[in-house]
Amino acid sequence: MGHETLWKNMKEREELYAKPEMTEEDGNRAADLELKFAEMNGWEAESNAAQLLQNLGVKEELHDKLMSELSNTEKVRVMLAKALFGKPENLLLDEPTNDLDLDTVEWLEEYLGEIDEHQTVLVVSHDRHFLDSVSTQTIDIDFGKVTVFAGNYSFWYESSQLALRQAQNQKLKAEEKKKQLEEFIRRFSANVAKSKQTTSRKKMLERLNVEEIRPSSRKYPGIIFTMEREPGNQILEVENLKAVDADGTVLFDHVNFNIEKGQKVVFLSRNPKAMTALFEIINGNRKADAGTYNWGITITTAYLPLDNTDFFNTDKNLVDWLSQYGPGNEVAMKGFLGRMLFKQEEVEKKVNVLSGGEKMRCMIARMQLQNANCLILDTPTNHLDLESIQAFNNNLVGFKGNILFSSHDHEFINTVADRIIELTPKGTIDKLMTYDDYIHDEQIKEQKAGMY
Repeated sequence: MGHETLWKNMKEREELYAKPEMTEEDGNRAADLELKFAEMNGWEAESNAAQLLQNLGVKEELHDKLMSELSNTEKVRVMLAKALFGKPENLLLDEPTNDLDLDTVEWLEEYLGEIDEHQTVLVVSHDRHFLDSVSTQTIDIDFGKVTVFAGNYSFWYESSQLALRQAQNQKLKAEEKKKQLEEFIRRFSANVAKSKQTTSRKKMLERLNVEEIRPSSRKYPGIIFTMEREPGNQILEVENLKAVDADGTVLFDHVNFNIEKGQKVVFLSRNPKAMTALFEIINGNRKADAGTYNWGITITTAYLPLDNTDFFNTDKNLVDWLSQYGPGNEVAMKGFLGRMLFKQEEVEKKVNVLSGGEKMRCMIARMQLQNANCLILDTPTNHLDLESIQAFNNNLVGFKGNILFSSHDHEFINTVADRIIELTPKGTIDKLMTYDDYIHDEQIKEQKAGMY
């Protein structure tokens, strides 16, 4: 029932045609309904709905099942298809990329990027690449104040940061500030790609007045990873590794790679369990079904697991909890927690009552205490707000050690990773390139098709 008008039309037609005999009035009504049905592309509705479900990763064999028979992830995708179906004039999407794989998110970006001019889309999302791809305006709700900005998330973030730096520079004259902001707008406008969405965004930016750009009042956590020990040349060597799921599904097999000093590697797979299995194996928490791995003797690791439940099964407060994981007195621990935006009164909270986002900030603080030279991150942006994601991302870009990670965040992957390793049941695809280059490479697409 994603297109309610069409659905009501279909039901009324069915009721009319089910009558043993139709009156003249019924016949006229049926003709009117048929005309409207055709105008709404009713004859193509079923095939369009099926295609929409396929594009959102709902397989054809699931199309005739009841919603109660689907998994939670499948239900989310069906609900998203329902919202998109019929091209409604007003579309409200609350975290639409949640539970979607990277390929499906890319499809959704393209779909929303080509919507008709009469449609309005309001999106709430923590996915920066998605916001940049689909939005022409940004609405910032902060401390009960609503502010509308021209441009997408990146424009809002970078321009507000520039305005903040200017506000902190007392020596900068008003004329110089204006010149810097005007140049920033020109550069950003020039880089806007060509599509329905981005053409509209470019016009908005060209009309933008520099007085409209102000510093943001938003606070960003202080995420700073430092290495206590310089790593040697041998980081991690993996030979013939294999992992099988509890139901017998081969998550990956014939996995061979050697991590070199300073590399930041993202691991991909169509099955997200594959990355978690790899990280659990190389952290000694799970036994491989075949193969071996060897860490270099100079390597120290800090691991951010996908499931952190066991870490918080305690009634310790935040300070006592964090004190377990590194040296330092109570003042030092409160300093770490303060950098992660925990207020003074919050550090006495019990960790077992924290929200998902608060637990992730605690886990990141724990990692910082370890001063490791190799970070292992399993879907690190889960539960984090945009400020935490941005701060985390910015620090990892400049981190001098190794990073092994998985993520559903396009921007996070594209700005951090310099090497891509895709895990499949038939081996790996291993490339030294950016994520954007990887997903658009036709030869890699062909190679992937034969490996799953």
